Amino acid sequence: MLKILKKVQFPKEANRMKSIANTKIARELYYSSKSKNLKYLLEKRYLWMNNFIEQNAKGIEVGSGAGFTKDFIKSKNFKLTDLGNDSHLDHKNIDAQNTGFENDSLDFVIASNMIHHIPYPIKFFKEINRILKRGGKLIIFESYCSIFFQLATLIMKHEGFDFTLDVWDETNPKSDEENAWHGNIAVPHLIFDDNEIFEENLGHLFKIEYEKLTECLIFLNSGGVTSKAACIPMNTFFLNILHKIDKILIKCLPKIFCMGRRIVLIKK
Repeated sequence: MLKILKKVQFPKEANRMKSIANTKIARELYYSSKSKNLKYLLEKRYLWMNNFIEQNAKGIEVGSGAGFTKDFIKSKNFKLTDLGNDSHLDHKNIDAQNTGFENDSLDFVIASNMIHHIPYPIKFFKEINRILKRGGKLIIFESYCSIFFQLATLIMKHEGFDFTLDVWDETNPKSDEENAWHGNIAVPHLIFDDNEIFEENLGHLFKIEYEKLTECLIFLNSGGVTSKAACIPMNTFFLNILHKIDKILIKCLPKIFCMGRRIVLIKK
């Protein structure tokens, strides 16, 4: 991974995003807005997941945030969970590192842009392995810490990244334990970029079934999912053009432009 800096963090007051981590405002804006930008992004971010989910499969999303995932997942037995107690959640006060669900009870778990918020990600993987049935799927969407994403982070002073951490060390937190919305967008890179290292540390729990890099301009011009930023409203025609440009940029120069990654892990 190309790096502008090895490590950068910001104080809360420096953050240039709006309505930071306010899920209530995020839901109000999303369901009242006529803008298609964010819905277009979320369709691309979530609809692919249905290819790995049976219609009657039982599953949850951990770290659901504003809970938009439920609009796109077709399973009839899909529930939202998070640390908070927002009314849109099906299960409240659920720590993804210690969910409280029964062993071998779920067909799938979705983790969308939340692994980089978890203080102890390896503990998380062990917990998800525990609650999944054999052959169950951990379906992940995460950040890809490209040069573009690093630049966006430096400009907006939102979250941060630290490439120097030993992500496999289970004794030290990788993000702020006192702030669930604090993030380290380098964590997915540290876990997934080297398949041999992943296999050495988590290969006894999961096998990688699917990987794909995705998103750049459609993310930057979405206006933000939970925390908000300015964007240029576009209709579907122009959003499709942005999406095609994204595909070209990511195919040619992923380490420069790519900002998202899809991963599906299968429990062994």
